[in-house]
Amino acid sequence: MEDFFEGMDQDDAELINSLSRVAYELRENRKQLFEQHGVENEMTLLDKITAGEIPEHPAYEHYLSAGILAATQVVIRDELSVVIQGAKIS
Repeated sequence: MEDFFEGMDQDDAELINSLSRVAYELRENRKQLFEQHGVENEMTLLDKITAGEIPEHPAYEHYLSAGILAATQVVIRDELSVVIQGAKIS
């Protein structure tokens, strides 16, 4: 199996590694919020809140947090893509 970072500038490799770790943590934290309420996405969580199936608090805060985590994931993925495309390989 080929090493993804082979020949890559050390700074680029470290940045890619760090951004990948942040993306992973964001995904896992978002997933954990959903698991607490037995849902798979923000809309289902909001539907359960408005239907009174789960208590509004802290579920609504979790709904807002999940949206923030998702938006941050998009930013991190975009940054990761830019870094990967511009990585210096020797």
